Amino acid sequence: MDLQTGEEKIKSVTGTVPRSFLFVDIAKQELHVVNDRKITETYPVSTASKGIGNREGSFQTPRGVHRICEKYGRGAPVGRVFRDRVDTGETWPVGAPGENMVLTRILRLEGLEAGVNKGPGIDSYERYIYIHGTNNEGAIGSPFSQGCVCMRNRDVIRL
Repeated sequence: MDLQTGEEKIKSVTGTVPRSFLFVDIAKQELHVVNDRKITETYPVSTASKGIGNREGSFQTPRGVHRICEKYGRGAPVGRVFRDRVDTGETWPVGAPGENMVLTRILRLEGLEAGVNKGPGIDSYERYIYIHGTNNEGAIGSPFSQGCVCMRNRDVIRL
């Protein structure tokens, strides 16, 4: 989906296009920061290894318009481990082996489209879909997550 199509989709859902928003291009595995209808920053990301989908338990990245409804980790160091959105106090060495971890920051997403990413069995908020840092930074740019949008830790701090 290109930026213009993304803007049209946002407008059809919210009635307006915000001055600033994020746009995830799943095909390119990129997250774009858009300000005043121009892409001002682009970050490589990783979405779900199981593809695109909205079903609970699918481990897929949902489509559609979302908003960031909660933020966690302000001031936490790079590599801080979060479990259930709680700072564990543990710092994981970025690049150290292990499962895809939720590190550094969490931007929790809420779907805004009933029947697409909001509602029973498909709700992005209830599925705990985030934008977050990961210990698997070497895999960024190819799909490997369990539904979330993973970023390099320094990038998610900047974002």
